[in-house]
Amino acid sequence: MPGTRTVPGAPDGPEALDATGLCARLPSPLCPVADGRFARHGVRLLLKRDDLIHPELIGNKWRKLAPNLRAAAGRTLLTFGGAYSNHLRATAAAGRLLGLPTIGVVRGDELAHRPLNPSLTRCAADGMRLHFVDRPTYRRKTEPRTLAAILCAAGAQDAYVVPEGGSNALAVRGCQELGVELRGHADVVALACGTGGTLAGLAAGLAPGQWALGVPVLKGGFLDAEVRALQDSAYGGRRGTWSLDDRFHFGGYARATPELDTFAADFEQRHGLPVERLYVAKMLYGLVALAEEGAFAPGTTVAAVVTGAPLV
Repeated sequence: MPGTRTVPGAPDGPEALDATGLCARLPSPLCPVADGRFARHGVRLLLKRDDLIHPELIGNKWRKLAPNLRAAAGRTLLTFGGAYSNHLRATAAAGRLLGLPTIGVVRGDELAHRPLNPSLTRCAADGMRLHFVDRPTYRRKTEPRTLAAILCAAGAQDAYVVPEGGSNALAVRGCQELGVELRGHADVVALACGTGGTLAGLAAGLAPGQWALGVPVLKGGFLDAEVRALQDSAYGGRRGTWSLDDRFHFGGYARATPELDTFAADFEQRHGLPVERLYVAKMLYGLVALAEEGAFAPGTTVAAVVTGAPLV
């Protein structure tokens, strides 16, 4: 891996130069927000602006990738994702910034014969080699024989493999610092969840008495077991207090409704914050609904983690 260096385009303000050579703004800002939908229930809302950590490795992507980049030690990075994967985009950007080859294994071999969508176009522009696999094979990608076959087909037998969403024990411990940064600042910390790695680490880093709330963006109700398994892998057992609310996926990953888009546009107008639709909008919508339901006692401070920004 190239020696430690400052990456052009790193954010202004307080910065931390990670051992990977990626310059990050840490801790990320914690900003109070005046919103009557919370205030009328006696709830205070804060935004944890992880979207400002780095201009290209945004939010939890930086926290999860940084420890894996160190472990890769200059090897080719191979990882997995769907056609709209923020994780693939972040891995491709990291490869470009650090001069590392990257391979993205994309779910759906039918996509190989179609024009690339904007997300995959960005990956390719950043130098990522895209390898498309059929959906049954993709579902079995964690099985040793299937993974070995994928690596062979991609010509990447010696690559450093990062799992889908970047969630492994290293990533979980990397996200633990998010919880540490929020100790003493909020009673409830909420974030949108894809593969569960950020929630697993966040909960471990929070202080006793704080509660981490995950809002899954995929259907299926499988994430509880995934978070437990990730904490077992990283810490040997459950850490912290956390729960999931599965009601706000709006049809599943990369899906939305006119209602969600209207909500996100309204939040943008109220607070001047560009709202990413696949994750952040669903989490914010869920928090407003929970406040209306009386899920938060008067006097509660809720911190909403802004884990991403809209694709531009």
